[in-house]
Amino acid sequence: MKNGTVGMILALMATIAHADDYLNLNSDLSPTNERVRLSLGITKIASATDIRLDSSNHLPGSALSAENDLGLSRSNFEPKFQVMVRAAERHRLRFDYFTLDRTGDKTLSGAPLVFRDVILLAGDPVNTSVSVRMLGLTYGYSFWHSEKLEIAGTLGVSITDISTRARVQTQTRHIDQQEDQAGPLPTAGFDATWVFSKRFYLDGRAQYLKASAQKLNGSLVLYEFDALYRLRPNISLALGYNSLQAKLSSTSLKQSGYINFKAKGPEFFVRVAF
Repeated sequence: MKNGTVGMILALMATIAHADDYLNLNSDLSPTNERVRLSLGITKIASATDIRLDSSNHLPGSALSAENDLGLSRSNFEPKFQVMVRAAERHRLRFDYFTLDRTGDKTLSGAPLVFRDVILLAGDPVNTSVSVRMLGLTYGYSFWHSEKLEIAGTLGVSITDISTRARVQTQTRHIDQQEDQAGPLPTAGFDATWVFSKRFYLDGRAQYLKASAQKLNGSLVLYEFDALYRLRPNISLALGYNSLQAKLSSTSLKQSGYINFKAKGPEFFVRVAF
């Protein structure tokens, strides 16, 4: 049903473009020469979060699925925000911001769970929250640049913060355990834009990193693919898909453990460009 709906939307866009194709594709109007892009929209995110937090006295933590074991929601709608500024014909900067906040409530069953310096027992009503923040700044150099195709190599840094909190409030037990892992993560990748008609073009990007610093290991894999329809010369509607995978682990004696986070899903946004 989802694939059919997307197909109908794209077919409708193609029909409109055929009936009223007022754009004349040239070097001034081509999306590969836009100086500023502002993209605002919404993303439906399917998430998976794996956590293991060892205690400060070296007791191994329990490997948890935040969705299965702690009741966090698997699907959320979140805003999309992105800005691109072209400094020259082949140089550009991109700013991205990603945020995801989830909460869950679940009464535990089964074996006790070690969550950093607390032990969660069967029968505990646990309230859990997980917050993810990512702020990215990326520089791109277009080693191929034409009216219909642009391919750029990119270097960037993503400041990533993943916070978790588990609380139990009963007459006999009061637990409030918080955890935060954060750090800048450098990334390398590429961006591409292909203009295949006067009204339609494709955008894609991919970024990757794996780094270690001060007993903190991290990796980040991100890709995005969008199909855009030019409603006006400087206004486009887009349907796309994005995926993000972030891993943070620590070997510090007092804060060892890991947090692995995956998010993916479709997106819709409006792009204004000049």
